[in-house]
Amino acid sequence: MSPIPRRSVLKAAAVAGAATQVSWALAGRDAHAAAPRAASAADPVDVGWLEDGGLGAAPGSTFGVPWSRGTHPAGTKFALATEDGRAVPVQTWPTAYWPDGSLKWTAHAVGPAAAGAERLTLTAGTPAAPAKKVTVSATQRKITVDTGVIKAVIGKDGARLVESVARGSTKIATDGRLVLLRQGELDDGEHATARWERFEGEISAAHVEQDGPVRAVIRVDGKHRKGSRRWLPFSVRLYFYAGAESFRMVHTITYDGEQTPGRNKGDFIRGLGVRFTVPLRDAAYDRHIRIAGEGKGFLTEAVQGITGLRRDPGAAVRTAQVRGEKLPDPATWDQRVTTRLQAIPTWGDYTLAQLSSDGFSLRKRTKAGHGWIAAGGGGRAGGFGYVGGVSGGLSFGLRDFWHKHPAQLDIRGAAGDEAEVTLWLWSPEAQPMDLRFYHDGMGQDSYPEQIEGLNITYEDYEPGFGTPYGIARTSELMFWANDKTPTAAALVDQSRAVRTPPQLAASAEALTGAGVFGALFAPVDRSVPAKAAIEDQLDFLFTYYKDQVEQRRWYGFWDYGDFMHSYDEDRHQWRYDVGGYAWDNSELSPDLWLWFAYLRSGRADIFRFAEALTRHTGEVDVYHLGTWAGLGTRHGVQHYADSAKQQRISTAVYRRPYYYLTADERVGDLMHALVDSDETFLALDPLRKIRTEPYEPDRNALSIGFGTDWSGLAAAWLTEWERRGPKAARAEARLRSTMETIGAQPNGFVQGSGLYDLDTGKFAVAAAPVVDVSHLSAMFGLVEMCAELIDLIDQPKFKEAWLDYCRYFNATKTEQAARYGTNFGSLLLFQGHSRQDAYAAAQSGDAQLAARAWDKFYDSDAYTSAMKWDRTPLEGPDVLEPGYENLRINSNETALFGLAAIQNLALVGDRIPT
Repeated sequence: MSPIPRRSVLKAAAVAGAATQVSWALAGRDAHAAAPRAASAADPVDVGWLEDGGLGAAPGSTFGVPWSRGTHPAGTKFALATEDGRAVPVQTWPTAYWPDGSLKWTAHAVGPAAAGAERLTLTAGTPAAPAKKVTVSATQRKITVDTGVIKAVIGKDGARLVESVARGSTKIATDGRLVLLRQGELDDGEHATARWERFEGEISAAHVEQDGPVRAVIRVDGKHRKGSRRWLPFSVRLYFYAGAESFRMVHTITYDGEQTPGRNKGDFIRGLGVRFTVPLRDAAYDRHIRIAGEGKGFLTEAVQGITGLRRDPGAAVRTAQVRGEKLPDPATWDQRVTTRLQAIPTWGDYTLAQLSSDGFSLRKRTKAGHGWIAAGGGGRAGGFGYVGGVSGGLSFGLRDFWHKHPAQLDIRGAAGDEAEVTLWLWSPEAQPMDLRFYHDGMGQDSYPEQIEGLNITYEDYEPGFGTPYGIARTSELMFWANDKTPTAAALVDQSRAVRTPPQLAASAEALTGAGVFGALFAPVDRSVPAKAAIEDQLDFLFTYYKDQVEQRRWYGFWDYGDFMHSYDEDRHQWRYDVGGYAWDNSELSPDLWLWFAYLRSGRADIFRFAEALTRHTGEVDVYHLGTWAGLGTRHGVQHYADSAKQQRISTAVYRRPYYYLTADERVGDLMHALVDSDETFLALDPLRKIRTEPYEPDRNALSIGFGTDWSGLAAAWLTEWERRGPKAARAEARLRSTMETIGAQPNGFVQGSGLYDLDTGKFAVAAAPVVDVSHLSAMFGLVEMCAELIDLIDQPKFKEAWLDYCRYFNATKTEQAARYGTNFGSLLLFQGHSRQDAYAAAQSGDAQLAARAWDKFYDSDAYTSAMKWDRTPLEGPDVLEPGYENLRINSNETALFGLAAIQNLALVGDRIPT
């Protein structure tokens, strides 16, 4: 979420024959694009790279494409071609289906054959076969993947995840394994006595998820082990592409240790890494070290350097070594150097440590037991390196290296027969990973006392609930098996591929024209001043948050990807230390705002920002183990601190866009894991602190709200059903039965909640009507889920219930009472709910509802037509770092403004006041 390069020119297409321009001046750079027309079902799909540069040095790219209902039947094959008609091998698989069985989303993978192509076209047809197919074979103990260039052997048990990576007959890397350093006691003072323990990853299972011909995926699961103790579960996926010399690793850990507040003993991670051994065959002067600094910067050295000596071996020799080329026979050098080679030190160990987002240090030594010397430093390292020789070596990189500090790269033993490379996801030179709850909550032991605390700090405290047990984090790594030391240009390309993996994407025309995600977004349109003004405001808000991430340094292993909830104008600081005003944790659906913003624009910077948010919120803000597995945590000072563990945060509705756009298997895992999360209502009652009537969770009578609760369940069920996952039949049945029984309630959605039967998947139909409406109910994906479900499943009563809710939330109290016998009470967030007016207007053709949608959008809540969208400069001593602020902006209103603006423009944009 740092400043990210954008495409300088967006994809252009005509809309009703008229071109309009999009100005990104507020974002600091101008770009122009015509608004795309609605896609025809028979149209080929235009595909391009998010950023300039194409595939570069990456092994391949996987992307998703949506299709209008009925366009392509299941089993359709697809072909990919460049602009000049060259066929590009592509592997295709379905990721979602429409209810009629036609394809809704497909995923497509390309390998190095796509290199050099700036734009591609996807059509139904027979795909070209890759010249070098990726093949997979398996035995009882091993899985072997051959890309046609490199061959990797993956273990099914033991500690070696990747037993070897070879290029031809040459082994480039061996013994790929996971390393964990545990510290059992914190040194919370000046007397350091803590000891470290080393654990290694132990495989419990490994299997093939895809086996080519263009893309192969191997999944390896296990825990870290030392002696009889096994803990910190991991899930690693290895990605291989046909014809590639490299592979990608997606590494996930789930924290299952113990850290007790108030005690200095527990399971503190001191180091977490991925380690490979690199065999070395060349003379020390023909071995090379390359470590990326900032931008295109590199440390360029040989293990035994012959440059800068008092005696000159010869200009041609020096030049060859700097370039990484094989040196001529030493007999041809100046013999004063040749006969004294043993006097020239060999530098075998290197360490680059990035302990903060703003600074790295680089040092080296000859070998263990000898002193380190400084080799440089800088701001933000690329997280990339190379070790090897003229006969081959390993390039390696860790994405988001400085964003997710503390990180580190180690090279050890490069002067010997083999080097050891470690990519530290958590640097052992940093402080131990301390996840203890940040305060003791004294005097808040009862629910009434906790509610009083909530009224002060906006944090819902409860003893024992501020635990990190079960949270997860995913990291991405990349490795190249080189047949020689890469050139400087090749290394720059490899490093760039680590920092920003090349991503193919369907055009905004295809994304907006397919009718997916409820058809609640339309292309960016500046055809009239009123629409242009809203687009300016949307651009301003996105740029503001992107800049705040950098200005406030919202980085770190557990934090990167999230942003803060509310602002403290007195301190000119976000309320990072004030209870529920701190980390946002998806409050009021910023994830959806950002993904809809991307889908309608195709902007790379929005995609990357939303990608980081999805990686964070789906992993860190949600429990994946333990009693609360399947639930997420409400916003707070720590991502897991608040005691409100609910479906509204874990909901699959926030992950679906990224999954369908990239086919990312890890995000697919997260959504599948939620299919049975209706069981969590047995473990925890979301309303336990405020219920006035007696209630105990009952398997056949669980109190579940029709808003924030059911929307999360419905999102998981819909995703499993349309993906045709292992539990698709159950998921579809749950969807249909809950929709039917919500529609059958006396007051539909206005009823508020119902008693749910886990065995039948139905809500009991209440005997009497109740009015129980909250301004939060629809703000966590319910609007979007209902739009999709009404489009997919024909249940008139459900549709009627939802349209009634949409019509009456923003109605007058008199209108509410006339319809339901009583009004809805005190409500908020009218601007965010204006999109429900817009939806009902679009469904019914009601011009008065359309007018009310714009009235509530412009003249309610925090963000009004009169709001000043400006920047007030900040500098010391008022703030730690110079920057700017806007006192009116907070994350709740930003997310709802974004969603209301996008959806109102799509649904009733033709009725916008002029």
